[in-house]
Amino acid sequence: MTHAKWRLLPDRYFDPDPAQRRIARQLYESVADLPIISPHGHVDPSLFADENTTFGTPAELFIIPDHYVFRMVYSHGVPLEALGVPKGTGEQDHRKIWQTFADHFYLFRGTPTGVWLAFMLQVVMGVEIKLSGATAQVIYDQLEETLASPEMRPRAMFDRFGIEVLCTTDFAADSLCHHQAIRASDWGGDIRPTFRPDDVIHLLRPNWRSNLDAVSDCTGIEIISYRTLIQALEERRAFFQAMGAVATDSDGTTLSTGELSPTEADRIFQRALKAEATAEDAARFFGHMLMESARMSIEDGLVMQVHFGSYRNHNQPLYDRLGPDMGCDIPIQAEFTRNLRELLNKYGNDPRLTFVAFTLDESTYSRELAPLAGHYPALKVGPAWWFHDSINGMTRYRQQVIETAGLYNTVGFIDDTRSFPSIPARHDLSRRVDANWIAGLVVRGIVDMEDGHEMILDTAYRLAKRAYGFSCDGKGGPFPSGE
Repeated sequence: MTHAKWRLLPDRYFDPDPAQRRIARQLYESVADLPIISPHGHVDPSLFADENTTFGTPAELFIIPDHYVFRMVYSHGVPLEALGVPKGTGEQDHRKIWQTFADHFYLFRGTPTGVWLAFMLQVVMGVEIKLSGATAQVIYDQLEETLASPEMRPRAMFDRFGIEVLCTTDFAADSLCHHQAIRASDWGGDIRPTFRPDDVIHLLRPNWRSNLDAVSDCTGIEIISYRTLIQALEERRAFFQAMGAVATDSDGTTLSTGELSPTEADRIFQRALKAEATAEDAARFFGHMLMESARMSIEDGLVMQVHFGSYRNHNQPLYDRLGPDMGCDIPIQAEFTRNLRELLNKYGNDPRLTFVAFTLDESTYSRELAPLAGHYPALKVGPAWWFHDSINGMTRYRQQVIETAGLYNTVGFIDDTRSFPSIPARHDLSRRVDANWIAGLVVRGIVDMEDGHEMILDTAYRLAKRAYGFSCDGKGGPFPSGE
């Protein structure tokens, strides 16, 4: 039986206008092979702690850890347990999981996830026939054999993908044992942690008290007050930084910043220790801790990232049954102009701070974030994130942000991935979309070709290196200004 083959067009995602397409192709080819900078994501560092670690089965690699994948299948009535989600529960026959996924692969037509999966299967894994219910088991056999080869182990893939640096996301109490193992090995891969304190600064998070105790245990500081909490967080930041961290990260449903006096902050903290904190207490304390995070970042140099505009765990029955991260986080409106004013008035004029704001609310790009970033030296606009990490989403982002903030108040492309083999797919898409956007500027006479070449180098490589403090003397060359 003859099966349809993948067709990844060489000019995919480019505009059909011949002049723009020609320039887009030229710009893309100039950066296609540049190293990958991945300063924010959720790849498990344990994959790289030992040279013999494997990805496991095709289902463990492509389906079970990736909410981009399983949420779409779930939306058509397939129980998450049938996809082995969460890991270790539900269906244990990974061939059966793969068959269920393949039977529903048509759902990804026209989506960025479908684009990434096609790239991963064809380019990364060498699968030539299209995935469908009819081809599922043939492809599973090929993937199983391919994944057993030494060339497909995580460290080998890291080198093959041309990744220059990869940052993970790690919670405040994490021992960073996998990062320590990587650093102690003779492998040269540059993998760094990112400090995420959310589980101890969101007072109403599940398991807040046990997370607080875990931070106490690893610092030796008994956290019995707001003052001792700050001491413990500063110590953990220093440890993460000693392990190579360049950034912190915090998230929340809504954003507000406001400074409390130490006495008032401690009163709220004491109520939390007694399990008496209110929702208002938690919101005010978190807003204050964002202010403290900015202060700490000025002192220690860590880039401060915030991700806002996601209503976490919207599907309450699913959350009650299976827990968090089940693909049911939904965008909501976010407000930055008023809610960031106190933080930016105190710290936003200080060029020692790099504050990167991500949002799922696209309407804030042109109305708030771009004008704010176009003024405050500390503020940068994070790239199109999560649901907007797509061909159209990245194009809308450029159209809404650049005219007001300029390209150099953004931080390049950040893949934010959980599926390690999707990294080259995501960066390839981003470089193509940016090449096409810049080509549009060139054909309309907004920038010339010389500027276009500089801009594609910046979006593909140099902006991320500069924003996150990596040296800019690598393969992409220095910034025109000599930075």
